Amino acid sequence: MAAKTKFRGSFTALVTPFKNGAVDEAAFRSLVNWQIAEGTHGLVPVGTTGESPTLSHDEHKRVVEWCIAEAKGRVPVIAGAGSNSTKEAIELAEHAEKAGATAVLVVTPYYNKPTQEGLYQHFKAINDAIGIPIIIYNIPPRSVIDMSVDTMKRLFELKNIAGVKDATASMVRVSQQRAAMGEDFNQLSGEDATIIGYMAHGGHGCISVTSNVAPRLCSEFQIAWQKGDVATALKIHDKLMPLHTNLFIESNPAPVKYAMSLLGKLDEKLRLPMVPVAESTRAAVRSAMVHAGLIN
Repeated sequence: MAAKTKFRGSFTALVTPFKNGAVDEAAFRSLVNWQIAEGTHGLVPVGTTGESPTLSHDEHKRVVEWCIAEAKGRVPVIAGAGSNSTKEAIELAEHAEKAGATAVLVVTPYYNKPTQEGLYQHFKAINDAIGIPIIIYNIPPRSVIDMSVDTMKRLFELKNIAGVKDATASMVRVSQQRAAMGEDFNQLSGEDATIIGYMAHGGHGCISVTSNVAPRLCSEFQIAWQKGDVATALKIHDKLMPLHTNLFIESNPAPVKYAMSLLGKLDEKLRLPMVPVAESTRAAVRSAMVHAGLIN
């Protein structure tokens, strides 16, 4: 039986808080509980927003374990398990499965630029190593490569390939993927600013950066959309749009960590080569938070 998924709604791509150079377990666990209390439908630890490139493997695994332990089954946990080394990706995916993750999020291998056949073999190897669903993370702006719809269709025939986190920002792609794989292929946007168009083309939800800062509004947007209340969804989208835009003036997650520090949720600590945002970005983020009604 294929391990398919029916993830719907707002899934937060969680930031990783730091304190004194180490991962801040207390702040992270607190974030998990706050997110669930605010209505977030699922959690995604140690993706790009979680600064996975600068976490050690031990830190990466601990954050996944903390997230699963703190969520206590209340919402699904899609654990980040990507690497540009297939062997490493398998190790992280196997750990996530043993830790109790609902599914894993696996990014297309960055930097080494595999062909479409290389992409297929990479994901097939991970598929063959685990028994939980895999969400493909297609993000050409960061990984340089773009997984084709044909390659996704081939992968969807495997037992554990369940869907995609689509950060192409292409509305056309959602419809193309629906046509190729059908409604059972679980399509989640990875691009906050285009979410209303993504949903209109048949998407199922969003793995969101903005929902770190505005979890309740992102959840309410998704609930309104699921009910067919497009007017309310559009109203919330308009409220969030400056945040969707301004949280990406500088590289994620620097702006979102600043925003969360304004809410008192964590210290604005990043790991090099990520650095705190410039004052002009701070002003833009504060303005967007005021617009969304998150701060005065």
